Order: sequence, then C-alpha cells, then structure tokens
Amino acid sequence: MTSAIGVFIFMLLIGTPIAVVMVMSGLAGAMELGGTNFLGIIAERMFSGVTSYLLMAIPYFVFTAELMNRAGLTERLIAFNNALLGRIRGALSHVNIVASLFFSGLTGAAITDTVALGKILIPAMKREGYTAEYAAAVTACSSILGPIIPPSIVMVVYASILHNVSVLQLFAAGILPGFLMAAALFATSAILAWRHNFPRHGDTNLRAAARAFLPTVPALLVPVIILGGILAGLTTVTEASAFAAVYTIALGILAYRTLTLRGLWDSLVATVQFSGVVFFLLAASTVLGWFVTRSGIAREAATMIATVSKDPIVQIMLVNALLIVIGMVIDVLPALVVVAPVLVPAMVQLGFDPLHFAMVMILTLNLANITPPVGMTLMTATQIAGVPYERSIRASVPFYICHLIVIIIVSVWPAFVLWLPNMLK
Repeated sequence: MTSAIGVFIFMLLIGTPIAVVMVMSGLAGAMELGGTNFLGIIAERMFSGVTSYLLMAIPYFVFTAELMNRAGLTERLIAFNNALLGRIRGALSHVNIVASLFFSGLTGAAITDTVALGKILIPAMKREGYTAEYAAAVTACSSILGPIIPPSIVMVVYASILHNVSVLQLFAAGILPGFLMAAALFATSAILAWRHNFPRHGDTNLRAAARAFLPTVPALLVPVIILGGILAGLTTVTEASAFAAVYTIALGILAYRTLTLRGLWDSLVATVQFSGVVFFLLAASTVLGWFVTRSGIAREAATMIATVSKDPIVQIMLVNALLIVIGMVIDVLPALVVVAPVLVPAMVQLGFDPLHFAMVMILTLNLANITPPVGMTLMTATQIAGVPYERSIRASVPFYICHLIVIIIVSVWPAFVLWLPNMLK
C-alpha cells in the first residue's frame, strides 16, 4: 500500500495526467501485493471497466448536447427567459440561472452549459452594465446544475463504478437537490441584484413570453423523452439516450432547420473527444479500484472516520470537507473515480444509506467545477469574460456559499434525497 500511495502522490505533484496516475499507482500496488503474478490482472481490469452496457449512454448524452448547441436551442432558451424575467431587477443574472436549469436537463455536463450559455450571456451582461467577473461567476456557478439534474454523465459514471445504487435511483435522487440548488442560486442572485442595483432587461408581457416559449417546446421535449422513458420503466438509460440523439437530429434538420452537415460532423468529433477522455478515466479507475478493494483501504478509512466521531452528522461533514479539498486539486470526474471506491464502502459500513451518500458525494465533488485553483467551469467562464481569474473567484463567493448550504441540507436530511426514489419503487 505504501508504494501505491507514494507513486500516486509523486505523479500527481509532477503534473502527470490523472488517468496515468491511477494506472501506475494501481500497478505499483499490484506489484506490492502479488508481484508479477498480478500484472495480467491490470489489462483485464482496464478492459472490463469500459464494457458495461450502461456506459453507452455517455456518448449519446454528449452527442445530444452537442447537437442541441449547434441547432440553436441556446438562443431560444435565452429569448424565452428574457421575455419571462425581463421586468425583474437583475434580469439577465436570473435568466442565466433559469437557462442553466433548463439546459441541465439536456446536457448533463457543467462545462458544456458554461460554453453554450456563456458565449451569449456573458457579453450581453457586460453590455448591460454587469461587471465581467460577476457575469463569469453567475454563469459558472449556475452551470454546475448540469451534473445534478438528470440526465447526468457524472451519475452514469458513478453507477458504472459502484453497483450499490442504480443510475435510475441516482437520477430520481438528483431532482429535488437540483431544484433546491437552483432556488438557492436564484435567491442569491435576487439579493445581489437588489444590493448592487443591477439593471432590468426591458418591459415584457405574457404574450411575448408565450411567443418566445412556443419555439422551444420541441426542444424541451428532449429531457421529457429521456427522463419520462426511464422513470416510467419504458426504456433503459442507454435506450433513452440513443432515442434522444435521434430525436435531436430530426429536430435540428426538420423542425429548426439549423443543423447542417458541418454541425453534425462537429458534434460527432466533440463527442468522440469527450467520450474518449471519460472512457480512459474509467478504464484507469478500475485498476486503482481493484487495488483499493484488495488492500483493505476502505475498511481502514471507515475505522479512521469512526475513531474521530461516532456522530453521523460529524462523520459526513468531515467527509464533505475532505471531498472539497480533493476538488481543489482534481476535477470532478477524476476525483469521483479516485475516491468513490474508497469512501463509499467505508460510509456504507458506518451505516449511511448508499443512495443518500452517493448524492452527497456527487453534490460535494461537483463544487470542484468552481473551486480554485482547478475550477475548470469557473476558469472557462473567466476566459469568455476576459477578466482575471482572481476577480471571478471573489465574485463567485456568494454563490459558492449557497451551494455549501444546499450540501449541508442534503447531508443532514437523508429523507429529502430518498423521498422521490422511494416513491418510484
């Protein structure tokens, strides 16, 4: 175990890609446990880690999101939200959050949301008098709704790594925390709009909102197709994701007539690039996960947590603090595949519900999107806004605090997470 930990820390510090770090540390651990006899297990584990039928849903979800971006859905969502919220002070700030809420049901990834909405809303907010750092902060912090509100690529990855909960349960468990997070963001935006006297976007009425809403209806059926089919038991996650991609192609070509062959090709290329990264991470994670299981690290982690405190609330808060620290140096998906095989068995052994802790872990690690120094979502929004990263970090603090409050609520109130999944049984 010592050699595996040493290799992991050393390679991480010198900037080695996280997938390579996981493979090499798992290899070092295997050599320590069984010598060269265990070398054959590495290749077999990497192959088995990417053969799950469930994982086919990931490229389909990514493909659907890319198609939606290139079919003009982003502009239609923003136009509708502008018409609906234009009279309210800080309208574009609120539009940013509500558009992210809608978009999260289509993309399942925070970075996609940031790029799609940020390229339109950040320049628009700057033109209306918002500071560039605030525009970047609200865009990035609302975009992390993507991995929480289903469909979620992070949840699919979690379910493929750990089989103690199904992806259907995770999707159902993410709905209420996702809407609570959206409400907290909206409340924070409203307070900041009142405090800083943010501008209104313009006069609107219900008729204008209805006219702007009608063109978005076909596109908004995509999450209905995905979630409706899955939650009703009519389709598997993979089948629903594939059907959503086919529906989106038909929508972009026949209904909106904005999806070109070039756009279709670019969507395929982006899907292959993103999916390749995810699948490499998953293959690498199975090597490290196998070593964690054989070495007994999970049992030792459970013992260590129990030694600190017997109070479940204290235990889960300590784990949350650890996850936030991990998210400061590792992005969401790599962090998930590294720590989940260790912490999940440990917390289940301590008596935590597997589905509740899964949701807590995903929520907390999701903060890595906006936690410096990594914070890829916040960094991306900052680059779009053309502002120093440090200023965006300061502007994101109120939204970061509201995310922490949601995590605390979900951590100490398991019934909030478990109510909807239990209703669907």
